Amino acid sequence: MNTRAITDFAAQFSVQIALNVDLMVENSGRFYLVNPVLKPLIRQDFFSAGVFLGKAKEGKFFPSFNLLGMLAKKEANRIVLDKKAAWLFICGRDVLRKSIVRVVGQGRKDTNTLVFNDFGECLGFGRIVENLRGSAVDNVLVVRNVLDVGDFLRRER
Repeated sequence: MNTRAITDFAAQFSVQIALNVDLMVENSGRFYLVNPVLKPLIRQDFFSAGVFLGKAKEGKFFPSFNLLGMLAKKEANRIVLDKKAAWLFICGRDVLRKSIVRVVGQGRKDTNTLVFNDFGECLGFGRIVENLRGSAVDNVLVVRNVLDVGDFLRRER
């Protein structure tokens, strides 16, 4: 099985993730992590099994929140937002520099970062569009929202 899509995605956050290929299954570009008891019971035409990690489609990888949670346990690039900005991020908004309480990692332009609230909960991830360190302009967009936990609710309209 090719887990390169997942490991390449994790590397965008400066994280090396080791996945046991023997405990992974793939169906139509969708990747799952299963336990050893479940693995022999999975048929060829299964719909879902174990923990959904994400899907690969047309050369792009779309992570699940399970995978983001796994990355959040590592020393990944991350930002912590104030209370108001965390709510706005969940609503699909981008992040301004003045809303960032803390930056962990390099915070370089054109890299991904996990986004957390001040309770340590991973809210999703974004793409850094301006370096997070070294500028004094507070009202400038620095992180573009790529995926947040509110996405599921917005799709249900």
